[in-house]
Amino acid sequence: MIVIKTNEEIMKMKKAGEILAACHRELRTFVRPGITTKAIDDHVEQFLKEHGAIPEQKGYHGYPFATCTSVNDVICHGFPGQTVLTEGDIVTVDMVVNLDGWLADSAWSYAVGQISETSQKLLDVTKESLYKGIEQAVVGNRIGDISHAIQVYAEAQGYSVVRDFIGHGIGQKMHEEPQVPHYGPPNRGTRLKAGMVLTIEPMLNTGKYHSKIDPDGWTARTADGGLSAQYEHTLAITEDGPIILTAQ
Repeated sequence: MIVIKTNEEIMKMKKAGEILAACHRELRTFVRPGITTKAIDDHVEQFLKEHGAIPEQKGYHGYPFATCTSVNDVICHGFPGQTVLTEGDIVTVDMVVNLDGWLADSAWSYAVGQISETSQKLLDVTKESLYKGIEQAVVGNRIGDISHAIQVYAEAQGYSVVRDFIGHGIGQKMHEEPQVPHYGPPNRGTRLKAGMVLTIEPMLNTGKYHSKIDPDGWTARTADGGLSAQYEHTLAITEDGPIILTAQ
């Protein structure tokens, strides 16, 4: 069942999104060579605590951290730990913020120091693919129009689109209907209506789109060892167009 949100409920999610966006803005300077992914996780958890919010991911199906920190070939759900970031790495930080029972979800990929042209292009194209999808998130379109716009743009730039992990509805639960793939034909799937709140979160790889899971049961990597990046926003569908609730 798709839960349609009222304007008041959307504004509550926007407040959660504002805290999340502020945290990502801080990470722009916090992420640098020499720090561990656990240091990022600790920093995020402390930031959310200081702003009266809760890291919704912590404890979700036993997940033990406030964030997912995915480095280089890790697509998503990377465990924070003692991995030290080095010059040239890329790291995606994904978090879900709970403020007074309402959620916002956003992932962002960061350059660690100076990165290669190959890595920078991957980040640029992945971010732009997110906004290509958001452009299609309008009343009357279908989920497939979002999916198709992302895939067409990404593949034209030479990247593959991950199939195994997708966007979703969100509200008082982290994962609601509808599912939002980042690939597929247009004019398919659920018709978009005002009051829907979705995440769009394309993951692009430099190699093939296939993934594999580490023994921890969470960390997803590219099967061929290629680089991966992800950008994600939570957005509300309105009669006046999409509102990005996690805008930085």
